[in-house]
Amino acid sequence: MWQTETVAASLQAGGMETTICSMETTGDKILDTSIAKIGSKGVFTEELEMQLAGGLTDIAVHSAKDMQSCLPPGFDLIAFTERERVNDVLLSLDPDLRLEDFGRTFRIGTSSVRRIALLRHFYPHVQTVEMRGNLQTRIEKMRKGDCDALMLAYAGVKRMGYEDMIVKIFPESDFIPPVGQGCIAVEASNSLAEDKRKRVRDCLNNEESECCLLAERAFLKTLEGGCSIPAFALAVLNADRISLTGGLVSLDGSRILKKCLAGPAESAEQLGEELGRAILEIGGREMLAEIRRAQA
Repeated sequence: MWQTETVAASLQAGGMETTICSMETTGDKILDTSIAKIGSKGVFTEELEMQLAGGLTDIAVHSAKDMQSCLPPGFDLIAFTERERVNDVLLSLDPDLRLEDFGRTFRIGTSSVRRIALLRHFYPHVQTVEMRGNLQTRIEKMRKGDCDALMLAYAGVKRMGYEDMIVKIFPESDFIPPVGQGCIAVEASNSLAEDKRKRVRDCLNNEESECCLLAERAFLKTLEGGCSIPAFALAVLNADRISLTGGLVSLDGSRILKKCLAGPAESAEQLGEELGRAILEIGGREMLAEIRRAQA
């Protein structure tokens, strides 16, 4: 809702009258099962897309990281907002908690297969606890003793005003974020009137975010992946050049495949596709097969 209200405020500031239609998606309702087990396609989007297709709403607001790499026919992402800091962070009620204390066992709450795999790689002494629900729900579970800390995206923590609980910011060089982390994506049906689509895009779209997200999403699409596989990618734009780092980590954290490519900004999507093919060729195809067998 924070994201939706932010988008609505920007549209209103641009002279567009807005009405918010809130609803729960499958991913919001099923909180006792991991995303990987529910299925990654449309977990957070399917119900919203039905509203778009029926003309009941004009646009849908999403966390870009929750969007499947290939949208259903008839839908497009028409805008990407300015990106927040992309790092993963650790929240705890204990300000002195340090993951680097390898002599202590920590229970970290997270529902992300990528975060679990990377924790297993860099912090093998850590135990992970399946943790779903909104930020307030997760914090309450932590207060009740379900875990010692929560691993989350910095963007959500900042937006909800819990920065004072952050005890660690994971370096993006090791904990490379998932595709789209820190960015809001705006989706529309192809049936949306062109003039309205243009006004929304002119009001909301950040060109730097769009360039980076096009590269990252092309990478994920080449892997045929969604939010249920431990893939990561981060694009950085510098003037007219874009660099993209991406890869995969095995579910047990024992192996990481990672490569970095750079090229002209106007070739962002081609760069993402090229990086995706490169990861597949150096063992990614076999790793993805292993991951999907384990999740079946």
